[in-house]
Amino acid sequence: MPDTATGRPTAIVIGASAAGLFAAAALTEHADVTLLERDTLPDGPEPRRGVPQARHAHLVWSGGVRAVNDLVPGVVDSVVAEGGRLVHIMGDMVSRAPNEVWFRRFTSTHHRNLVSSRDLLDAVLRRHVLADERITLRQDTTALALVGDADRVTGVQVRTGDDTSVLTADLVIDASGRGSRAPQWLEDLGLPRVTEREVNAGVAYATRIYRAPGTTADTDFPLVNVQANPAKAPGQGGIILPVEGGRWVVTLSGTRGGEPTSDPDAFVDFALGLGDPVIGELLKTAEPLGDVATTRSTANHRRYYEKLAHWPDGFTVLGDAIAGYNPVYGHGLTVAAQGALAVRDVLRTTPVTAPGLARRLQRVAARPVAAAWDLAVGQDAFYPGASATPPTAVERYLAAFVDRAVATGARNPRALGALLDVMSMEKPATRLLSPDMLVPMLLGPKRPFLSKPPLTDDERSAANP
Repeated sequence: MPDTATGRPTAIVIGASAAGLFAAAALTEHADVTLLERDTLPDGPEPRRGVPQARHAHLVWSGGVRAVNDLVPGVVDSVVAEGGRLVHIMGDMVSRAPNEVWFRRFTSTHHRNLVSSRDLLDAVLRRHVLADERITLRQDTTALALVGDADRVTGVQVRTGDDTSVLTADLVIDASGRGSRAPQWLEDLGLPRVTEREVNAGVAYATRIYRAPGTTADTDFPLVNVQANPAKAPGQGGIILPVEGGRWVVTLSGTRGGEPTSDPDAFVDFALGLGDPVIGELLKTAEPLGDVATTRSTANHRRYYEKLAHWPDGFTVLGDAIAGYNPVYGHGLTVAAQGALAVRDVLRTTPVTAPGLARRLQRVAARPVAAAWDLAVGQDAFYPGASATPPTAVERYLAAFVDRAVATGARNPRALGALLDVMSMEKPATRLLSPDMLVPMLLGPKRPFLSKPPLTDDERSAANP
């Protein structure tokens, strides 16, 4: 319902993590926004209960960087000014693919990942988004249920302290994350249960923060990434993410039967036991700055809202509330930003109060979700016990093609550009069928594969002087 004071439509966004902040930013051109958050938000780059995954390594792929710049201009520049980095892929990365191929550090591609601690990114994003006077933040407020019926959602029942009330709005967006209650809320309105799918490789994560060793804090030290191989269960991997404050975020992972633990004495040994010991070797002289944090909430879980035969006006789901992914692929923040951007673009041509708008928003938000889902499930489905049904013949063929595309990209800069367009979520997977990929894949010339991580002698000496 339009705000009687401003005459503008009104919107409610549930959740003030990254997806909710992106959604609020997308809506402000078209509505006055109330942002509901069950936690008390910190003033600066500090941990909070509602984002436990913030302890682990995070990055924003270049497709997400573009979306963030478009949605909230200035956020990326502010993160960089406060110690984050725009990291060149692959020039500033030492990365081993799941098929155990080391990428050459080609510098001809345009792709840049935004890298910082999740706490810094969230703090900068909050500061920029909440400065908009068209957004009202209600903290310590829990969304209890949707108000309305199967045809139209008209608001949200909320609890603040001991008080329960109803907030009305023209559009309600659920951006409450993996723990979203939207499936039950929609059933309570008389809608059928949404179809869901889970692919769970059984991945456990263990993260420890280190002081950047040697003189690495004085340089743009590369990200170091050893990805797990689904063909060799248990799959084990790890990443070193240099972040602001002269620190390294080091996250190790393992699937069923090969999980890292919270034992601090076992952390470096686990890293040394990966398919390549480079991460453990770089940590030998590094000083830990805290204990080991672990998590097992890593399943790929998707809800197919866009396929429901009937969808109520006035309600849309975004971000991890639609789908959450194995964090190793790093696509969650990119999908959240791209989904919110798609919402904003539709609203530039369609009024908030238009019939059928919410269904259209749900469908456009599903596009980046589907792209990230295919990238994650295309790997994780091959781990034992990951899914109730084994990979199909088509899925196996596609996985084999992607492996060949990775091997080609590791040796050819044109092919790498095509591969990164897809991995960075800048272009659809059909980009892998372009001449940039197919010509070098089929005809070459092909350089030999690297036999070891492409760290320079100076980089190794900087870490272990």
